[in-house]
Amino acid sequence: MAKHQIDVITSVERRRRWSQEDKERLVAACLEPGAVLSEIARAAGIHVSQLFRWRKELCQIEEPSMQVSSTLVPVIVSEAAPAAQPPALEAPAPSQPRRKRSDVTIELGRDRRVRVDSDIDTEELGRILDCVLGRR
Repeated sequence: MAKHQIDVITSVERRRRWSQEDKERLVAACLEPGAVLSEIARAAGIHVSQLFRWRKELCQIEEPSMQVSSTLVPVIVSEAAPAAQPPALEAPAPSQPRRKRSDVTIELGRDRRVRVDSDIDTEELGRILDCVLGRR
């Protein structure tokens, strides 16, 4: 008959408290190549779902800083436009047939896309792409 270690919790508090270092150590072990999470959890005496929760919490802290781009886009500030005058009552312009809107989607790679109207000015599109691709 095999003997197993049993933890007896004698205090009123039934939950164990894990230090940040212990959590980080266990999560780091999970990220090793070939790691089996259920074995790591069993060795630590926790349920595998707790290990998943810690991994999610600890990995979320680092992700936004890696995904945030610090690209600055130049802005030109011009003089304020004159106050708008109420439109004079004029005869309504003859209605023109509405042109069907058509968008163009440009795939830039790494899950980046730019969607523009099909009749965009090519110079304007070039400036937009330069800013998005970090050429300026």
